[in-house]
Amino acid sequence: MDIAYTLTPDGIHRPSVPVQHREEEYNQNGFAILWEMQARHFWYRGRHRFLLAALDRFIPARIAAGAAVDLGGVGGWVRYLADRRPERFRLLALADSSEVALRMAASALPAAVARYQVDLMNLGWRDRWDCAFLLDVIEHLPDDGGALRQAALALKPGGLLFVTTPALRQFWSYNDDYSHHLRRYTRQDFADLAAAAGLTLCDARYFMFLLSPFYWLSRRRLGVDHMSDEEKQVMIKKAHQVPAAPLNLALTAVSGAETPLGHWLRFPWGTSILGVFRKQ
Repeated sequence: MDIAYTLTPDGIHRPSVPVQHREEEYNQNGFAILWEMQARHFWYRGRHRFLLAALDRFIPARIAAGAAVDLGGVGGWVRYLADRRPERFRLLALADSSEVALRMAASALPAAVARYQVDLMNLGWRDRWDCAFLLDVIEHLPDDGGALRQAALALKPGGLLFVTTPALRQFWSYNDDYSHHLRRYTRQDFADLAAAAGLTLCDARYFMFLLSPFYWLSRRRLGVDHMSDEEKQVMIKKAHQVPAAPLNLALTAVSGAETPLGHWLRFPWGTSILGVFRKQ
């Protein structure tokens, strides 16, 4: 049975069952950093570009795609999608358990975008959405399979789920620890998740391939294990800022070159992976 959502005066659709954001999965202090990075940082620009190309491959412009929901974040992807494909969806929505994220997103999103406070492990939607996104979310969750099952229930038959996560254990670093990641994923992991959730895995491909040597070197600084907590915090804070304009521009060009290249051929590895799942 669907959970009833009520639109409250602050513009957020709240569920009849109260939602408690789980700080251990994603600390709400991180949303301010995410807010600063999502529009300008080279990594987000590259991810959004790569994801949009996948969307165009699986949902051509001639197909009316209906309603879509982004399950997590402060609205950067929804804003990007609304700006570049304004006619693609008749309804766009952002959903998160955090009121902080949903309030923060309000100033970035078009007025027509609906905001829902949800429990990702109990969405309460059945056959509600034509398209859903889980973008760098499930690596934070103890029960990643449960989140995919909830997303599958929320999709209409034939609906698509787009998932991105960090990829490959070989790239694990202090940044994963800081970001409360529980795992990194392979193509086989995505195939296993699809089977467990009753979804068909249509595509799984690595990206952030061209920048992977830079990433590997930057995340393996000598002496990290011997730093104090304060020194680690300073280093991590610097790593989560938008780089100086010339460097950010150069890295944006490199990450941007992966689209369409990474959709013409499969990169053998990458620091991230994109999966496209379909509900039968």
